Amino acid sequence: MSILLIGGHDRMHCHYRDICDKCGHKVKVFTQFPKNFEKKIGNPDAMIIFTNTVSHKMVSVATNEAKRKDIPIFRCHTSSGVALERTIQELEENLN
Repeated sequence: MSILLIGGHDRMHCHYRDICDKCGHKVKVFTQFPKNFEKKIGNPDAMIIFTNTVSHKMVSVATNEAKRKDIPIFRCHTSSGVALERTIQELEENLN
């Protein structure tokens, strides 16, 4: 399954990738708002948004694209590795 991870801490970027790899998922991580973000989103199976560490504009762009492309969104308040693992578990339960 492909996941788009939005928000989080720059220093945790590799850790987020490792967690997703361990769970058997491909992941794109965006901790900062890049140019042409809406074009870089692609067509993932799901989005995870760390709501505590992301800009309102980035959330707005991501949710608009998710609605347009019918991509499920999972929100997580904290951006820790454990929180990501729990959110991935929730994602797997809801999408399988």
